[in-house]
Amino acid sequence: MLSSKFKTLLAAAEYLNFTKAADFLSLTQPAVSHHISQLEEEFGVPLFIRGKNGLSLTPEGEIVVQYAQRMAALYNRLQKELSDTEKQPVKLCVGLTHTAESNLTTEVLAKCSSEKSGFTIMIVTDTINNLYTMLENYELDLAIVEGNASHPSMNSLVLNTDFLVCVMSADNPLSRNALVTLEELKRERMILRLPTSATRELFDSSLRSMKDSPDNYNIILEVDNIATIKDLVRKNLGVSVLPQSACLKELRKGSLTALPIENLSMVRETRLVYNRDFRRKDILRTITRVYRETARAYQ
Repeated sequence: MLSSKFKTLLAAAEYLNFTKAADFLSLTQPAVSHHISQLEEEFGVPLFIRGKNGLSLTPEGEIVVQYAQRMAALYNRLQKELSDTEKQPVKLCVGLTHTAESNLTTEVLAKCSSEKSGFTIMIVTDTINNLYTMLENYELDLAIVEGNASHPSMNSLVLNTDFLVCVMSADNPLSRNALVTLEELKRERMILRLPTSATRELFDSSLRSMKDSPDNYNIILEVDNIATIKDLVRKNLGVSVLPQSACLKELRKGSLTALPIENLSMVRETRLVYNRDFRRKDILRTITRVYRETARAYQ
């Protein structure tokens, strides 16, 4: 069980106010101060800076809070696993990147949790780095991410091999071509993912490998949400570079066209990532099987 001192620390770190933390915990303000003082004495470092404008965490305090959050997540996971042994179904928390959320992954997870597989699923969407952090802290059971390299401290399975394509409206004259050249792309209005996204990083690095630069292209809009990008492209307001797997439904309906970009090889993998002590191999097999069955249906 997480000690009362660490619960107090987490509340104080969230509110940055001992009085508010005390109200949340149904404690007195002196009791909160006493818990924090005990931890500071135990670790031999100050955890908070007490200034005129309120509290702020010291660098040492940020480290202790990070581990306290991890301990709380581990304790919650312990309770969940013990509960899962007594009753079904198992509740899984699965993290997705924004790209995975926009491709067939959500459909796969819905099928998995409805085919009498013995587990239900809660989906969390975030950046790949945040998902890895949540996995390390045991806040997630699994994550589905894109990229050619998995996290060194975790295990992973390859679900699919995908590649980036130039996506455009069926009304765009380029849609009648077999491919798009870089010179043609430079004449198009481009709507791209944010520079920090894995999709954008792969596109930009591929250009640089050709001694080219994103600065040479007419990028009119940068958007984090893939569904928004697809909607704008469908309305012929620009073209984009997206994973083909994120556009399967639109390609099938004919509302979007996807073409390869000449001389750019932008291949990447979709991986199922999990901690090395994840014990439910049957769940991994189920998700892998349903993913491949669903992918074949779109071919």
